[in-house]
Amino acid sequence: MKDLNTLGINAKEASYDLGIASTTEKNNALELMAQALLNNKEEIINENKKDLEVAVQKGTSKAMLDRLALNEERIEGMAKGLRDLISLDDPVGEVIEMWKRPNGLQIGKQRVAMGVVGIIYEARPNVTCDAAGLCLKTGNAVILRGGSEAINSNKAIVNILTEAVKEAGLPENSIQLVEDTSRETATKMMKLNEYIDVLIPRGGAGLIQAVVKNATVPIIETGVGNCHIYVDENCDFEMAKNIIVNAKVSRPSVCNAAEKMLINENIADEFLPLIVNALRENDVEIIGDDKVQAIINDVTAATEEDWSKEYLDYIIGAKIVKNLDDAITHINKYGSGHSEAIVTESYKNSQKFLNKVNAAAVYVNASTRFTDGAEFGFGAEIGISTQKLHARGPMGLKELTTIKYIIYGNGQIR
Repeated sequence: MKDLNTLGINAKEASYDLGIASTTEKNNALELMAQALLNNKEEIINENKKDLEVAVQKGTSKAMLDRLALNEERIEGMAKGLRDLISLDDPVGEVIEMWKRPNGLQIGKQRVAMGVVGIIYEARPNVTCDAAGLCLKTGNAVILRGGSEAINSNKAIVNILTEAVKEAGLPENSIQLVEDTSRETATKMMKLNEYIDVLIPRGGAGLIQAVVKNATVPIIETGVGNCHIYVDENCDFEMAKNIIVNAKVSRPSVCNAAEKMLINENIADEFLPLIVNALRENDVEIIGDDKVQAIINDVTAATEEDWSKEYLDYIIGAKIVKNLDDAITHINKYGSGHSEAIVTESYKNSQKFLNKVNAAAVYVNASTRFTDGAEFGFGAEIGISTQKLHARGPMGLKELTTIKYIIYGNGQIR
């Protein structure tokens, strides 16, 4: 098992060659990586079963087991994600703009690789593949530190991808995994400024807060998703029902799943029983405020803590609000800046919601589940940024580059 300093040295050295690799070289590597995943599906699934067995023994929730599980379909999806990156434009080397100064200097802004990207994440082995592919396409070496829950899956995936990268003639240390999953090693990684240029945490609130608190490496904060759907008094009930059920049930363990529904008081008596029945048919527990409990008397009482909580499970909070302004105030107070939605037939209300809600992605009449790099046309994603500096929302290829100024002269001195 390599220590962090060795991984850092290896990654830094790899980044120099990877950063200037041609688009053809990188795309060839991505194709070989995708095919290698498909050729080794059985090995990956067998290693994933080991992780699942341990998780079941620990009493891991159904939603989190789904997050951890890999099968043939999901591995094929991972391979497709790598192949989708091949068809996307390579941002590295792009000259964004160029201008000429009165003294004759020509100054340009060019996209370049960041160098070494560190990623700390939890029990989602598909992130291992997505992150490796995105970093490789953008010429960045990557150091991956997944959670202990997925260690066997992650080892298998990284070994398979590394062999493909070597076969493509690119540095084998372009993709590396931290096999020591202890908290101490994670904390050391957060302070590896000498080697890591940017650190991206992907996971729940606890992980994000730990990285924000402890990291000295520059970070891009991602992904806690306390996402709301506001049901306006001017709405199609069937549409609202379908959107909420999809946003909560289709995959409750991910950050773009809906965690709260806010319902206008003028339609609550009619709409609330409809949506509660639909959610309960999908085994979703409802937690509600006093007004919700007055209409549905067997709803669990919500606490102040619930309004800020990301459940990542078959649970949703419900609150009855006076109007649109009340909904916006609630969202801006308790939301995590990830994804928020309104269901309405009022253009005026939709525009007010879009303009006043503070979030990376704001929807009108659509599920929050679309906040995803692939759904936005970015291929895979490295994470969903909920901060406002450098990147915001789903981060694709361009968000993994930085800017270099290039200056052409003919002997100018100052």
